[in-house]
Amino acid sequence: MDKLTRNFLPGTFCGVVILILTGLSGSYFPKVQTFWEWLGPDKIVHIIMFTGFVFVCLWGYRGQYAESDKPYRRRAEMIVLIIGIAYSGLTELLQGTVFKGRCCSLYDFIADALGCLVGIFVFRLYAKSMRHDRKKA
Repeated sequence: MDKLTRNFLPGTFCGVVILILTGLSGSYFPKVQTFWEWLGPDKIVHIIMFTGFVFVCLWGYRGQYAESDKPYRRRAEMIVLIIGIAYSGLTELLQGTVFKGRCCSLYDFIADALGCLVGIFVFRLYAKSMRHDRKKA
């Protein structure tokens, strides 16, 4: 298996898990009625899922990311952000058209996109600590 494929496997695996979770019928999850339904706990789950997705996609290329210059890192982040947001849109469309017991939600999409941004931020913190550790060694 070549290096490019091997590095992309963690992100691919995470994407498959997200697809499975978003395809499950809503009856598998407890309903929590809140005053502000659109800020419900399920949005936290969406943010966490896509934070993890973006982090894992970038983590697969952590070696190249840490050793590269700032423009390369920003380009890698932008590519993963676009992939994450596009994947979020795809999962929402599939929920509205293919998966039974699910519905498409703009608020879920917004939470997913926010999770993508959080994932990049968390990965930046991780990469910064990794570069700092390499300088110490």
